[in-house]
Amino acid sequence: MGTTQVSASWTGEKLNFLGTDTKGNNVPMGGANTSPSQLMLLGLAGCTGMDVVSILQKKRQNITGVQVQVIGHNPDEYPKPYQQVELKFTVTGDNVDPKAVERAIHLSETKYCVVGQTLQNKVEISTSFEIKSE
Repeated sequence: MGTTQVSASWTGEKLNFLGTDTKGNNVPMGGANTSPSQLMLLGLAGCTGMDVVSILQKKRQNITGVQVQVIGHNPDEYPKPYQQVELKFTVTGDNVDPKAVERAIHLSETKYCVVGQTLQNKVEISTSFEIKSE
């Protein structure tokens, strides 16, 4: 079994932390920076977005852009865990096949995206997409 180790260190200011990933990249969190819960949603967007781009390129789809909007729905009471997450994909390109986009999203959901796989049994995740021609 593989492992991944990251760390977060308090900066000494308010509730600000500096995260460090396995490659040594730093990610500021808290305060005026991105919150940890939003970083989780961004991680999901990036993970599934990379999958979709990779799959569509392998299917020789002429894409010029992919945007993933993630909307997390959570209650007002603490700790405010996300109960539902919507993924809205916007794929831009010429003559992009909707079935290829649907298949790419499905493969990301069910096979490739580690973040989505981690969340899927805890959070209801729904997806939708639109294709914009250039």
